[in-house]
Amino acid sequence: MSYYFSTKMRNTSYGDAISLVTEELKKEGFGILTQIDVKDTLKKRIDADIRPYIILGACNPHFAHQGLQLEPKLGAFLPCNVVVEELEDGQVEVSMVDPMAMVMPVKNEELDKFALEIRERVKRIIEGTARRVS
Repeated sequence: MSYYFSTKMRNTSYGDAISLVTEELKKEGFGILTQIDVKDTLKKRIDADIRPYIILGACNPHFAHQGLQLEPKLGAFLPCNVVVEELEDGQVEVSMVDPMAMVMPVKNEELDKFALEIRERVKRIIEGTARRVS
């Protein structure tokens, strides 16, 4: 079982991919709480050069609240991370964690059912992002 869903996009710029996935997240009720520009951070902190790579911390407040009611320590997995990275071949890949992979170690059946619902939204976000450029 993979721990993420992803799509690779040709003929899409890195910036456009960030905009597209942000729009798809909004359609499913998610907003961006944080943005970590990994390329910039690694350059500043350790003078390392990597390709463009950003982590978007996405959150749906209703889901976050529901999840925390089911499992108080679920906050350790929040927000849901979305990665946008420019690949060596010029494609841009958007990846998002599979909620089922996140909650598997928790062993809470109610949380599993909840994660399945969110998993469907995550799949729609990734599929919607891919469709926008095809």
